[in-house]
Amino acid sequence: MTSSSLCFFFFSIIFVIRPYFINGDTDSSDASALNAMYQNLNSPGQLTKWSSTSGDPCGENWKGVTCSGSRVTEIQLSSLGLSGGIGYQLSSLTSVTNFDVSNNNLGNQIPYSLPPNLQRLNLAGCGYTGNLPYSISQMTSLKYLNMAGNQISGSLPDMFGQLSALSTLDLSFNSFTGDLPQSFSLLLSATDIYLQNNQFTGSIDVLANLPLKNLNVANNKFTGWVPSQLNNINLQKDGNLWSSGPAPPPPPGTPSAGRGNQNRQPSGNNSHNPTSGVGDKKSGVGGGAIAGIVISIIILVLVVGLIIIALFLFKKRSKKSSNDLEKTEDRSFAPHKQEYQVSTNETSADVIDLKPPPMAMAMAMDHHKSFDDHEFVEIPVVDKKVSVAPLDVISYSIADLQIATDSFSADNLIGEGSTGRVFRAQFEDGKVVAIKKIKPSAAFPGGGLSADDFIDIVSDVSRLRHPNVTELVGFCCEHGQHLLVYEFLKNGSLYDVLHLSDEYTKPLIWNSRVKIALGTARALEYLHEVCSPSFVHKHINSANILLDTELNPHLSDCGLASLVFDADHYHQGLDDSGYSAPEVSMSGQYTIKSDVYGFGVTMLELLTGRKSFDSSRTRAEQSLVQWATPQLHDMDALAKMVDPALKGLYPVKSLSRFADVIALCVQSEPEFRPPMSEVVQALVRLVQRAYMSKRTVGIDQGSSLHAGTQDSQEYM
Repeated sequence: MTSSSLCFFFFSIIFVIRPYFINGDTDSSDASALNAMYQNLNSPGQLTKWSSTSGDPCGENWKGVTCSGSRVTEIQLSSLGLSGGIGYQLSSLTSVTNFDVSNNNLGNQIPYSLPPNLQRLNLAGCGYTGNLPYSISQMTSLKYLNMAGNQISGSLPDMFGQLSALSTLDLSFNSFTGDLPQSFSLLLSATDIYLQNNQFTGSIDVLANLPLKNLNVANNKFTGWVPSQLNNINLQKDGNLWSSGPAPPPPPGTPSAGRGNQNRQPSGNNSHNPTSGVGDKKSGVGGGAIAGIVISIIILVLVVGLIIIALFLFKKRSKKSSNDLEKTEDRSFAPHKQEYQVSTNETSADVIDLKPPPMAMAMAMDHHKSFDDHEFVEIPVVDKKVSVAPLDVISYSIADLQIATDSFSADNLIGEGSTGRVFRAQFEDGKVVAIKKIKPSAAFPGGGLSADDFIDIVSDVSRLRHPNVTELVGFCCEHGQHLLVYEFLKNGSLYDVLHLSDEYTKPLIWNSRVKIALGTARALEYLHEVCSPSFVHKHINSANILLDTELNPHLSDCGLASLVFDADHYHQGLDDSGYSAPEVSMSGQYTIKSDVYGFGVTMLELLTGRKSFDSSRTRAEQSLVQWATPQLHDMDALAKMVDPALKGLYPVKSLSRFADVIALCVQSEPEFRPPMSEVVQALVRLVQRAYMSKRTVGIDQGSSLHAGTQDSQEYM
């Protein structure tokens, strides 16, 4: 064949396939994301030409999909009567700038994974609950955000600092509470904000200097005064708790407030001239500023004087104390100065520098009353730097916690883990909490847990806000002790319910088990994918899943990963727990994927009612994962694996899908385990489909696991 013939042949081929290059197959990641989205939406017929497995969204003109070349750029599916979810692969739609699925029935939480480069996002009227996903805070190109008409609740996350391009924000008709986040003040392009019909509190001062044209804050619980900068815009403010009377004047020296956008100031002869000279009477430092400076100087002089006097008195007192100590006989002190030292010749305790609280003194004298009293006696005072307490949590004294726990008596011990013991505590006002007493030997970088290290941990934990994460109430960092105070959950741990139940305890029915799995998955999704930086839990197991009176799960020990023992300690004592992923057993390295593995093992416990590792069983059945994994896709074997306590009351399809999720989570290769957002979506679909089937009858569980009567109802 000549060269001219070859050229003709190749050009003929190109001409034949040219139409395919013109339209182009849709980018594979975009097509895959839309396939998953269609499947999550339960494959609705109104989405013409869509497919859950294949297809060419751009070339076939899928309904509501707009493309540029091979990339999807817009998805507009508003008011189509859709139901289900919108999938978990939307983050791969990197060219989508407009995403609108408003006014459909897409309940439950908003997926974390959304197209990252959006300019317009409309999820209004979809029935969403929970809160806004953190991924929205990374959408630096976002200009329009509409979340109106949902059931989103809780405080608004402080996540708007990078949304400087946002011009329209609509959060109206939800159930938001708390104050407006400070990052609202960084919405430098915001012209229209709608916050009406929520339960916001506090002031609206963070909105004062935005270039707003329209602001609706009606029907909330706002207090204080409306900033004067907002008087010249279209403002709707009725239905709040505004303060009456004129607003108080600003503090002396405070510059007059102006609008964030100077171009929007009212025109006229009195407008400020930025080029006005020094001789302008309105320029320079005003009388209020001068008064403020004078007052500041006076206060500074007084403070310096008081400091000098205090130092003089302290030096004089220290010298006197030193002389007294030199004259004292029959006293010996350890070089490191223990907090409490019991004299061998006297019945009272000698105290150095610090006066112990009464309960600490009593505990040092009575070694039979406290469960672990020796920890107080033997710990030296090494924390000399005073750290600032975190916000929103209570700082307790050791004396308070000793009184509430009866000096940490054995009767109040409710649990023990690798980081410390947990005690039940009840204060004088009747409030009951759980206190985790960190072990003095807790591993930490540098060899010990200092006060600053502990306060950093408390600060991190105190910022965790999720309905399925155990809430930190307070802490104690005093006299070398480190304690965390948590909410108390009546029904104890999932481990207790599954493995330590008695004849008075009702077994968990199937829907309760799925509910616990879903709530725990949402907690992990929050730690892994919403928090920034992410939290690796390291100890996902049934003992760290606590249940409230409604059997909602609360994941405990979140944010305490730095206290977990190192790899050597792990290999010595914890490797037979049955929760450790293969890579952790080999290297001692924990990751988000090892958390997913631990979650899969916990789901296996829920399914089988067996412990993760049970040495009382035959060797082949001791490891729950090794025994169960080969049988997860065999329906006959699966039916035999189910917890006998369920008495066969479970939907077969739901059981099968539950097992499918487990199989994904406990894969030996970490890279093949799914992200927790994907697990959440799978469990949500399981619940939705199970409720639609309603094929079996079980026992409804009320506010407690212990009850004398059992009512039957249809479920799942």
